[in-house]
Amino acid sequence: MMETLDEAELCFPQLLNTSCKKHTRPHSESMLIYIVLFFISLLTVVLNLLVIISISHFRQLHSPTNVIILSLAVSDFLVGLIVMPFQILLTEPCWLVGDLVCVLQYFIAFIIVYASVVNMVLISVDRYVAICDPLHYSTRITHKRVQICVLLCWNYAVFYSFLALFNNLIEPGRYNSCYGECVINILGDVDIVLCFIFPISTIIILYVRVFVVAVSQARAMRSHITAVKLQRSVTVTVKKSELKAARTLGVVVAVFLICICPYYCVSLSGNSIMMGSSINAVIVFLVYINSCLNPVIYAFFYPWFRKSVKVIVTLEILQPCSNERNVL
Repeated sequence: MMETLDEAELCFPQLLNTSCKKHTRPHSESMLIYIVLFFISLLTVVLNLLVIISISHFRQLHSPTNVIILSLAVSDFLVGLIVMPFQILLTEPCWLVGDLVCVLQYFIAFIIVYASVVNMVLISVDRYVAICDPLHYSTRITHKRVQICVLLCWNYAVFYSFLALFNNLIEPGRYNSCYGECVINILGDVDIVLCFIFPISTIIILYVRVFVVAVSQARAMRSHITAVKLQRSVTVTVKKSELKAARTLGVVVAVFLICICPYYCVSLSGNSIMMGSSINAVIVFLVYINSCLNPVIYAFFYPWFRKSVKVIVTLEILQPCSNERNVL
């Protein structure tokens, strides 16, 4: 009877010596967790799909800045579609789909998260040039250059994810303490420098500069210094729209930093990043929730997104020449 009870507490009863033990939780608690995570995952997919359709379909939205936002929306969409469902599986007491699937799902997750980090850097650079050097913005930030940067961004994410998880990909399950666990180990120091300290420092420095210039521009507008000549007045109007875009994307960047910092603070505290524990699962999911928050921010700050969603939801997007519709 005792032996049967012990086997029932194992993830794989046929492997008595190597199987992990189940950490059972109340059924009601499990159902609540599944429902909440599934809802967040579904909301992430739907909202980011609306962003992708909006920017891809409407011609007015085909700007260099929106190309970067589109790339970010694609990574956020993949988080909801692929990464979050696997994160739901990690809340289970046992990992039942094998060591290789465990490593591959983290590999895909790392690609998407690293791409998001680089996209945030690109957004910061775009806003820096738009605010601090507006006269040369149209010549320096072109569609072709932005598309090349976005492509390089994703290539870098794939390469670095392979580098960070190389040992895990070569020997899946090497860091598991028992069979039925999904645990990986990454290059902590390298990851902190290349994917946290360097990009986050770049983002903060650029946005501090943007903030300083934005404050000076706001003071100039209030004092009406640039309203003397019509030409200068037009220039101020353009800069005002750029400042509004900088503010919105600044909120996106700030929320991103809030979501991602706890993950890297664990590393900076001296603890090794052993993914798979319940505490780390919560920290990792906080990073993923950022993907759901980005389109919510767009809905609050971007009128074009609200107009685009209305056209999409009412199926007016299916009408001829709907891509020429005014959504700005």
